[in-house]
Amino acid sequence: MGTGSRGLAVRPRGWGGTMATQKSAGLKPVTRSTKLGPEERKAAIARLKEKELDILVVGGGIVGTGSALDAVTRGLSTGLLEARDWASGTSSRSSKLVHGGIRYLEQLDFRLVREALIERGLLLQRIAPHLVKPVRFLYPLKTRIIERCYVGAGMLLYDVFSYTGGRPPGVPHHRHLSKRQVMRAIPSLSKDALVGGLTYYDAQVDDARYVASLARTASFYGAHVASRVKVEGFVKVGERVVGVKAHDLETDEHFEIRAKQVVNATGVWTDDTQRMVGERGTFKVRASKGVHLVVPRDRIQSAMGMIFRTEKSVLFVIPWGRHWLIGTTDTDWNLDKAHPAATAADIDYLLEHVNAVLGIPLTREDVEGVYAGLRPLLAGESDQTSKLSREHLVAHTVPGLVVIAGGKWTTYRVMAKDAIDAAADALDGKVPKSTTQDIPLLGAEGYQAAWNKRGKIARAFGVHEVRIEHLLNRYGTMTDELLDLIREDPSLGEPLPGADDYLGAEVVYAASHEGALHLDDVLARRTRISIEAWDRGVSAAPVAAKLMGKVLGWNTARQTLEVERYLERVAAERASQEQPDDESADRVRLEAPDIVKVD
Repeated sequence: MGTGSRGLAVRPRGWGGTMATQKSAGLKPVTRSTKLGPEERKAAIARLKEKELDILVVGGGIVGTGSALDAVTRGLSTGLLEARDWASGTSSRSSKLVHGGIRYLEQLDFRLVREALIERGLLLQRIAPHLVKPVRFLYPLKTRIIERCYVGAGMLLYDVFSYTGGRPPGVPHHRHLSKRQVMRAIPSLSKDALVGGLTYYDAQVDDARYVASLARTASFYGAHVASRVKVEGFVKVGERVVGVKAHDLETDEHFEIRAKQVVNATGVWTDDTQRMVGERGTFKVRASKGVHLVVPRDRIQSAMGMIFRTEKSVLFVIPWGRHWLIGTTDTDWNLDKAHPAATAADIDYLLEHVNAVLGIPLTREDVEGVYAGLRPLLAGESDQTSKLSREHLVAHTVPGLVVIAGGKWTTYRVMAKDAIDAAADALDGKVPKSTTQDIPLLGAEGYQAAWNKRGKIARAFGVHEVRIEHLLNRYGTMTDELLDLIREDPSLGEPLPGADDYLGAEVVYAASHEGALHLDDVLARRTRISIEAWDRGVSAAPVAAKLMGKVLGWNTARQTLEVERYLERVAAERASQEQPDDESADRVRLEAPDIVKVD
């Protein structure tokens, strides 16, 4: 929409604030592009090659993109590289929860829980209210008095920890429910599964969309960010790291990037990256595989999510739009890190545990999608990955190289701050403190005002109000840019085949504004069609490839190849999920070629 869209401007323009704010501060108004498209990528790579940076971050997951935003908003010249797509690893395959980790209370890890709950409040209320939303959970009770007191005390502590400086947590407090109240709210539960329950709130997020928004926000503030650029080595002077050897996988160009400090934020690849400098580092990261199932919302009648104890960890049943997410597993993984594969045993494990509490059991035929991700855990004394630390550590393993590892998705901003603090300590001159607690992501500023007038926006553009709500909860006040696309080409307002929740405009926007370079980027991460659609996106793929092709200049042959590679990925994932063990599932999954440069 912008200022010319029927008077319905829903977001302010300018660098870091409104024009009025900048004028009152005596600053010249600046219009900085919010796009992160192919031209911006090309310009970023050109800048990375020609000047020495203060900070270069390697790794485009939640911690890497958060580190880039932290560094650039301190006034440091900053670069960010990702070998594949933003959030293509762990950061797009989580439980989609922003939470304190209620199970860590039982482990007496109060500091981690409090830190995570404070971050949850920031994300909900200040940093990304358009992307992070409250979600209600039931904790069922199996015994009447002792368990209710014990769990209730933990949830009271959870509520207390969520306050910081007198600021409310942004979600309601926990409540006690009788068995009758639970069964009224969740008719699908088996009557023998509980004697009562407690409800509490956490928050949820589209993890991949959040990371892409972080990268785009970092770019908006001046960071030079580029995906599909692989770091294949470090540049050293003596023992000091002074840059990296980079490989642009889209153009096959090799070049060096110089930086005063390099930050290794590569998650489960941390040890592999460390070996490039001949150092194992001061700690070791182990990968734990977590598998989730996606089932239709109507398969479980419930007004809220659920959390259950298992013999190894906890099981979540999480509301996710018109779906449920059921997860997760927790098993050691030592195979391919880029494409962890779910097995038939993983799927059966989750179905068995959720069916233990449901009146009408789920079957394999109810499963729409499956995804597997790897948690980067700091290795400790225990052989059980569920008992490894979710804390994070920062180390200067060699001069010029900072490593950040461990942690959890919710505390990414604290991890990023700690990593840049360590890098800043080694820079000449005084570096300002982190400011990211006060910097909203693109689309967040003005979101509530736009939400309040969503009906007017829908009427002005002739779009159903539910569609406007969908767009606002994915793009915030950047929704005006998508509505501009639909106004210019009304066909983009049509949903994609087999994926009614997503519009053609979202595919175009992903390629033009959000850094999507391949079909897989759009179907698996900018949207979640690959896990939400019954056919895993097979019907949507040709249409999406054609729409992307118009933005990225693909000819018919390139469009066809992108579709073929996506279909190969879907077939390999389906086949791997029929395998009995990790080794065979990994072998089958890797039969599909990865997305690389296409001539």
